[in-house]
Amino acid sequence: MKRTIYFFMALFLLINSGYAQAQNGIIRGTIFEESTGEPLFGVSVLVKELSTGAVTDFDGKFEIQVAPGTYTLQFSYISYSTVELTSVEVSAGGVNVLSDILMKEDASELETVTVQAAAIRTTENALMSVKRNAPNLIDGISASTFRQIGDGDAASAVKRVTGVSIEGGKYVYVRGLGDRYTKTVLNGVDIPGLDPDRNTIQMDIFPTNVIDNIIVSKSFTAELPADFTGGVVDIETKDFPEEKTIKLGISGAFNPSMHFNSNYVTYDGGQTDWLGFDDGTRANPTGGRTDIPLYGQVVGNPNSPAGLEYQDILGSFNKTLGGYRSNSLMDLGLSFSLGNQIARTKATWGYNLAVTYKNETEFYQDAEFNLFAKPREANQTELEPLERQSGDYGVNNVMLGGMAGIALKTGSSKYRINFLRLQNGESKAGEFDFVNTNLGANFEAKQYNLEYSERSLTSLLLGGTHFLNGNDWEINWKIAPTVSTMDDPDVRFTRFRLPNNTISTEVGLPTRIWRELEETNLVGKLDFAKNINLFQEDGKIRFGGNYVQKERDFNIQSFQFATGSADVTNGDPNQILNPENLFSATNRNGVRYNPDFIPINPNEFQSNLTNIAGYASAEVNPTASLKAIVGLRMEKYTQFYTGTNQGATIVFDNEKVLDDLDFFPTLNLVLKLKETQNLRLSATRTIARPSFKELSYAEILDPITGRTFIGGLFPETTNGGTETLWDGNLTSTRINNFDIRWETFQERAQTFSVSAFYKSFDKPIEIVQFLSDPGAFQPRNVGNGTVLGVEVEFRKALTFISPSLQNFMWNTNVTVTESSIKMSESEFRSRTLSAREGETIDDTRDMAGQAPYIINTGISYNNFTNGWEAGIFYNVQGPTLNFVGFGNRTDTYTVPFHALNFNLNKTFGADERMQANFGVENILNDKREVVFSSYEAQDQIFTRLAPGTKIKFGFTFAF
Repeated sequence: MKRTIYFFMALFLLINSGYAQAQNGIIRGTIFEESTGEPLFGVSVLVKELSTGAVTDFDGKFEIQVAPGTYTLQFSYISYSTVELTSVEVSAGGVNVLSDILMKEDASELETVTVQAAAIRTTENALMSVKRNAPNLIDGISASTFRQIGDGDAASAVKRVTGVSIEGGKYVYVRGLGDRYTKTVLNGVDIPGLDPDRNTIQMDIFPTNVIDNIIVSKSFTAELPADFTGGVVDIETKDFPEEKTIKLGISGAFNPSMHFNSNYVTYDGGQTDWLGFDDGTRANPTGGRTDIPLYGQVVGNPNSPAGLEYQDILGSFNKTLGGYRSNSLMDLGLSFSLGNQIARTKATWGYNLAVTYKNETEFYQDAEFNLFAKPREANQTELEPLERQSGDYGVNNVMLGGMAGIALKTGSSKYRINFLRLQNGESKAGEFDFVNTNLGANFEAKQYNLEYSERSLTSLLLGGTHFLNGNDWEINWKIAPTVSTMDDPDVRFTRFRLPNNTISTEVGLPTRIWRELEETNLVGKLDFAKNINLFQEDGKIRFGGNYVQKERDFNIQSFQFATGSADVTNGDPNQILNPENLFSATNRNGVRYNPDFIPINPNEFQSNLTNIAGYASAEVNPTASLKAIVGLRMEKYTQFYTGTNQGATIVFDNEKVLDDLDFFPTLNLVLKLKETQNLRLSATRTIARPSFKELSYAEILDPITGRTFIGGLFPETTNGGTETLWDGNLTSTRINNFDIRWETFQERAQTFSVSAFYKSFDKPIEIVQFLSDPGAFQPRNVGNGTVLGVEVEFRKALTFISPSLQNFMWNTNVTVTESSIKMSESEFRSRTLSAREGETIDDTRDMAGQAPYIINTGISYNNFTNGWEAGIFYNVQGPTLNFVGFGNRTDTYTVPFHALNFNLNKTFGADERMQANFGVENILNDKREVVFSSYEAQDQIFTRLAPGTKIKFGFTFAF
């Protein structure tokens, strides 16, 4: 406790230590080399009126304290044209931030470029220079743009990057490739998100005022992790905020179809649900024990010690099994952040603190989750229903996040500590009408669902950067330990058969599920870079290593409740566990619990992995116009598994289930056709590996949809076990990537590019429908695949229409692809046997997860002078194979969702301290649908949700 108090006292002193200089103002800026976009070290900065100044550090940054007034700054550097910046205004206690000052190399050193300070405040030229000269294909967005557009979080900001789309308002997809082929890193380090089975982390947890830039790498270089194909999104947080900021924000959203709706389905949880975690209300009465008494042991003598303990546990289960209708509330968000940098004689300190709270409510009415299949008769084409489920369910999602960082910079080194803590709780309640017509078990039922999911992430990043011999050597090191947890306490499922409201094994006994996951993750990185001179041109060599260690403990304990002779035919789920209905000495055939995880639990496993990587690359210029970047990365990836299958016929004890040693060559060529034009060629190799969950025997039920995930180790056979549909040998996917791109860069960050790419996939992992169990899905390696695509990207000011439209910008990314999977022998055979009359079965099909086309386009308006920014953006993705069919189970495809969104931001007030924003999502009120698709059959609904139209608003005040 004392250490905590001392820490906050030190932080308080640090925050307030700058007030002594309040009578003066501060000029801060960053200077970049125009042709490369890299910061310039050692530039002389002179205040001409005072004959005082400063010299830029290794980040290209400088700071000068002066009395209030208006000044002219002169920037001079050997072999570069001198730059004079006029009209630099400084107020008492204020900070004037001069972003993106560019200096151009000029051997004559006679030219002086004069620029007004106001003219550079809105530019993204430094980022454009980095993009133009980067060794690989990158896009991004910088802090200077955040200040203009007023986006409150990273998810809102990154969707403006060309080729990037946001799924669910949180997760990034690049080039339309899903989570398996997209990766998100924080400050260059791989950390798990709130869902540790995803490659991407939630982007909406990062407020933009703590972000320096977001860079999206679309092609591979040796220093990047190899497990991506679509793109790597790197969120770089600020070490040293340009100015002291204390910001308080409030946001909200209203959806007419979801909010203030008296039909909203909910249930009473714990006292701390509003903070994103359960207070123990949903605790397992057994405490997670596996030595609890069983009904078969105590039924003969309920008054025995075991019988009394059994009754005690039975009576301790929460009695609530169904929700109720209530009025739903609108979304609410709060945010607070502060940051500053403090310059001292020998060092500069920087700090950041951000806290975010979001409480969001969703209500889906007439939601559908169905299963259809081909009929047995080959001359019948229309699909037959197996299960149909429709109804309403409500979701309340709470996210509480905090991030803090401290950085220290000396003359040749920089150190940083970043701490991240996320807490998320999601409560669901649903009421559905269920119809089963599978295998002759025809019945109708009323279904009730209650669910809670609690997730947390705690991450610490320690890092340092050191420059030796000036800027000749650069050394970077990072260590990042992370702990993530995911608990689903007391998931409840109840079904009554209609019309008599009976409960039986046929419709499914009432079920309670407790799921627990804990994962630890340790990442260490060490990188070296050395400037060289080769072919009489500047170049660079890089080499380094990376170490990743992960461990996961996973456990599911589920209970079924046989109702015996208890009278529960009134259809009220909340009366099933009434005391008079329970098993006891006087009611030996009452309601009782049956733990189906005893004595064998296939849903308990431990996994661990190590990934040891090393790389080397060289960036050289064989000619003045050609840059070549050649690299090689090695990764030794080993994964172990401890667990058992159902029936314990296979038992793994820290068994090695994946053992890969891979080499990933990279070749990137950049031919400078003109100063503003490049022709790029890239040939690389990457990988996609199965997750812990996928490389397991786990069977994980989603109670809301009734669908089950089956681990990839579980084999499937048919025809009495004579034909193997899947052998349980899930392996990694190797991908060869080839890109060619022509790009041109113009003033005001305008760009235009045309790209073609080809990717070949060796044993891609796809989610396949499990033939033996309707509604079950499993990851499997399928036949080899290819993707061939063309991409057109541009960012263009509308001045070509009229000069009066100079503040309007048109952004577009269009990708058209053709994908193909060479089917495995078992898949091709199953499709042939279940073909309809007149249907021709090819041995190839679409690749799962790859859209045939993606369109991102929008027009934005930005007037920095009056503080107005607005934009309307449209996104659509073509019909995409979602789950792969097998046998009589047909493929499912996502239906194109036409997303049209509008946003409006206004900055106003003294020193532009206030920002207001307004937005509308899903203006077209489109539905999200996935359908079963089959030869000459009408598409049938697999999933249908109506997200409605959401109106968003927010206000931020900077103190």
